[in-house]
Amino acid sequence: MTDKIEFTLDGKTVVADKGETIWDVAKREGTRIPHLCHVDLPGYRPDGNCRACMVEIGGERVLAASCIRKPAAGMVVKTDTERAKKSREMVFELLASNMRSADAGPDSQSNFWQWASSMGIAGSDRFASKFDGHEVAEFDITNPAIAVNLDACIACGACVRACREVQVNDVIGMADRGGHTIPVFDMHDPMGLSTCVTCGECVQACPTGALFEKTLMDKAGKSRAVQDFDKVVDSLCPYCGVGCQTSVAVKDNRIVQIDGRNGFANENRLCVKGRFGFDYAMSPDRLTKPLIRRDDAPKSGEADLRGVDPLTIFREATWEEALALAADGLKKIRAQHGGRALAGFGSAKGSNEEAYLFQKLVRQGFGTNNVDHCTRLCHASSVAALMEGVGSGAVSAPFTDALKAECIMVIGARPTTNHPVAATFFKQAAKRGAKLIVIDPRGQDLMRHATYSLRFRAGSDVALLNSFLHTIIEEKLYDEQYIQANVSGFEALKAKVKDFSPEAMEEVVGIDAVTLRDVARTYAKAESSIIFWGMGISQHTHGTDNSRCLIALALITGHVGRPGTGLHPLRGQNNVQGASDVGLIPMYYPDYKSVENLDIRGQYENFWGQTLDPKRGLTVVEIIDDIHAGGIKGMYIMGENPAMSDPDQHHARAALAMLEHLVVQDIFLTETAWHADVVLPASAHAEKLGTYTNTNRQVQLGRPALELPGDARQDWELIVDLAKRLGLDWNYSHISEVYTEMARVMPSLKYISWDRIAREDSVIYPADGEDVPGNEIVFTSGFPTTDGRGRIVPADLLPPDEVPDEEYPLVLTTGRMLEHWHTGAMTRRAGVLDAIEPQGIAAMNPYEIERRGLSIGDMISVETRRGTIEAILRADREVADGMVFMPFCFNESPANALTNPMLDPFGKIPEFKYCAARVASLPRRVEAAE
Repeated sequence: MTDKIEFTLDGKTVVADKGETIWDVAKREGTRIPHLCHVDLPGYRPDGNCRACMVEIGGERVLAASCIRKPAAGMVVKTDTERAKKSREMVFELLASNMRSADAGPDSQSNFWQWASSMGIAGSDRFASKFDGHEVAEFDITNPAIAVNLDACIACGACVRACREVQVNDVIGMADRGGHTIPVFDMHDPMGLSTCVTCGECVQACPTGALFEKTLMDKAGKSRAVQDFDKVVDSLCPYCGVGCQTSVAVKDNRIVQIDGRNGFANENRLCVKGRFGFDYAMSPDRLTKPLIRRDDAPKSGEADLRGVDPLTIFREATWEEALALAADGLKKIRAQHGGRALAGFGSAKGSNEEAYLFQKLVRQGFGTNNVDHCTRLCHASSVAALMEGVGSGAVSAPFTDALKAECIMVIGARPTTNHPVAATFFKQAAKRGAKLIVIDPRGQDLMRHATYSLRFRAGSDVALLNSFLHTIIEEKLYDEQYIQANVSGFEALKAKVKDFSPEAMEEVVGIDAVTLRDVARTYAKAESSIIFWGMGISQHTHGTDNSRCLIALALITGHVGRPGTGLHPLRGQNNVQGASDVGLIPMYYPDYKSVENLDIRGQYENFWGQTLDPKRGLTVVEIIDDIHAGGIKGMYIMGENPAMSDPDQHHARAALAMLEHLVVQDIFLTETAWHADVVLPASAHAEKLGTYTNTNRQVQLGRPALELPGDARQDWELIVDLAKRLGLDWNYSHISEVYTEMARVMPSLKYISWDRIAREDSVIYPADGEDVPGNEIVFTSGFPTTDGRGRIVPADLLPPDEVPDEEYPLVLTTGRMLEHWHTGAMTRRAGVLDAIEPQGIAAMNPYEIERRGLSIGDMISVETRRGTIEAILRADREVADGMVFMPFCFNESPANALTNPMLDPFGKIPEFKYCAARVASLPRRVEAAE
């Protein structure tokens, strides 16, 4: 039996594959059939409602919509008959009768007007418009990014499918009837006041411009103003670890539009940041000239340069003067105190090549392993546990494998906020019938789609997970055969979790024992189960233990090494995986090779031609502490903002101000740069060429779309320049040469050349050959450990370092927002994103607000043992009782001034997710009358 179907298309014999429509086959054969409601992008089902794609089928009385009609053997299809053409022309003329002309409408280049123009249709003299009478088309510009012009709407439903079926947000629906049918947001709310998350999927799907980007329109939001682009560049999103591929349109050296491309990770989808958060790169705040601290501007940890003219603190300098001073200061400290008195913070926002050069500079030029980046503040504990347990810090399966899983566990992560495009795959999987388990002390959007939503007591992660392990072992739901062949430490785990029965743990975790057992059974019994986790797991003093428990769950059930199974810590920044892979961490060379291993170090000493530090370096927080202790005296910081991202912010900023010499390389005068001696203006993501590795292990190529502003320079060139001034004989003529060198010392990149990435855009590592696709699934036949076995490390119950008491009765937890990212340096300079979330907030449950006599919208103080900050109080039912949540992106309400710097002993990650706090109302400020 064959799945091939042979039929005739316009007199030619053609073959359809199973499931293909006539339209699909026609497209493949090069026959263009008009279409409007049919969105030819991944994830969209054909709808057949617009009747623009009608074709004639032999022996049938009526025409058929080719986008939904599947061919049958022997069928005779004609697309070019007079009857079919006239039918399609009639559809377009009738639709055009209700629209403004192409030039006056929202998008003169929409799919509708391109097809209409090909038919010679510019409007209609024969048919009256429905707007000739009393009906008025809705016009809505309440959304900061999207204009709604319903006089261009043809009620095709593409926007509904985009929202409901592709992004699975279900904000848009159709209202009214017949010719009056229109799309509405929620209960016919203005778009900007609805629950719309401004992902822009509806804009990309709309065939007429009824929903359209304001960046391409006139100020009124009525008509398209940007008619052409100077260039369109295939690149990548600069934000989270999903690594969405993008198409970047540029006019007059300004990005004016971003669409998603059909990449493995995003299938054309984007979120609000990826689609509309691009204008930070063109911000007037960009650094364009090197700066040197003025002699009359002493450093202070309390410095606050918001609203201050930078030239009262710094003076502009030439590149030669700035680079000479930067290098001389570092050399002086190296000569007087040795290399270990220096340290470097690199960036997870830069390319792999930049990260490789940065860690090489610190190790070779400074003579120390004191080099780190933001992974220390995100997933260091996850990587520590993964290296210990399975011998690799990378994910074992891509997040797209959620669609292949029978059970999906999401714990300590908020994908709809932090990884929105990845979340679409989870939501789609749940719609298809997968069991979705969402575990979080706070509520979240993903719980609407979940089979089980567990809002457990914050800080009780190990108790919760050990109760799962207890159930699986007690009820013999583990995979004994898999354990015997692949796993060590099972007996020790069995002994450890014996006392963690769900019945004993239900009071600890706040979840009843029956639910705990049901969830454990669901995960264990599924044919394929996959675990995703985020910083809610890792950012604790027991973060490594949390990850150990998750690893144990996968190992004892055999849910690893097969499609739809595995362990996936969702990476936060766009290149945090790649930066770690290439050695931008203090204990490992590239590919996680120990700096303390004599043989490995010898290989690098031969490769780089220099003796290297035999001692592992200090981590991010340890470096800050060592500055206070008088050890570290000079730093080079590239694209990182520890003055905002580090815990106990006052402590961190005081340390930066204490440094004898601080060189900051960035695109903005960040809070960290306030304390610098030399500031080097660098390149934004949209100005770089280089590779980035996303959370799926995809090595992808980012291409430059914009020219550098002013005198700003490429980051990699600045690193090389500083290296030469420090006495290193570096010679690179192109960024690809850096990649080639890097790949020579990274077995993970074997068979993945620069030319291959440039040709394919994206390659998952590891790959088994030059022309062989990379392996999406790893650990299929054992683990990259010394004995090839996964290792279980049992975890005991440890409380958070600091728990609420009478003085500080609340739990403070921190995190990100959908619209803002990391420390806000980029997103708060993006107009759309800042318009949606413009001010620092603290969120509490409405009942907690009422109990404490507070009022929503008031300014409150949030205080911990490390300080006090002010923020606007917001009601949020997702926040648990007894908890206050704060994002850490607002410099006017810097949450990390309050957080606990206590470290996980293994991953050296601070406890951002839990500390004791109290809140109080502040007097209302009375603004003086003008």
